[in-house]
Amino acid sequence: MDNIISSFDVKDELNPTIWDNPDDPTNAVMKEEIRLQLIEIANKFIEFLDYDIFIQDITMTGSLSNYNWSEFSDIDLHIMYDFNESGNEKELYKDLFKLKKTLFNSTHDITVKGYEVELYVQDINEPHISTGVYSVLFNEWLVEPTKEEVNINKKIITDKVEQWEDIIDLVIDDVEESDDDLETSLEKIQKVKDKLKKYRGCGLEKEGEYSYENLVFKYLRRNGYIQKLFDFQNDVIDNRLSLSEQK
Repeated sequence: MDNIISSFDVKDELNPTIWDNPDDPTNAVMKEEIRLQLIEIANKFIEFLDYDIFIQDITMTGSLSNYNWSEFSDIDLHIMYDFNESGNEKELYKDLFKLKKTLFNSTHDITVKGYEVELYVQDINEPHISTGVYSVLFNEWLVEPTKEEVNINKKIITDKVEQWEDIIDLVIDDVEESDDDLETSLEKIQKVKDKLKKYRGCGLEKEGEYSYENLVFKYLRRNGYIQKLFDFQNDVIDNRLSLSEQK
């Protein structure tokens, strides 16, 4: 638990494994070896999408583009696309690329300097929430990282984490012990997922990356509880759709 809590501490510099001049955000640039590798990874993902779309940029965001990086960080690589170009099929394209993203990330285990690479197609019209956004394609900062002086009450985080762990455990126990059909069971699980997503989103919107809501979400991701909920959802689908052998 302590190593997860300490991972939220603000560092004195950007990650020196990723950046040249990590102690000077104005002059910090991504190491060229890493930048070229990320472009190659992005191009492979774009090829995997198998759709003729115009990519406006490839960006990196998240904790490795900021001062809150840790051993739990991953490389958030975003493919920037204007979904308005999809016309009336905008929502269809969003759903399709989301499915493609999930399939690609779950099929491949790509790491750069020990950090997992997670890919995502982002609508270029979406506002930047992160305080550090780097254009991998054009080799420049779009949003320069800022070192925030934050005073994190670790007890508030652990108390909220325990509350969410209880919520997740309760829905798992409820679904396991009930005779609900598949649709009802999945609705119960989805309700918790939606609630957690909204909880984090409200925190990000009001107070940014260091909001307690976002830190609680990250804690649950790092201690495996979010994955526990996703794995349980998949198990429910598999079990309810399977037919046991007759003796």
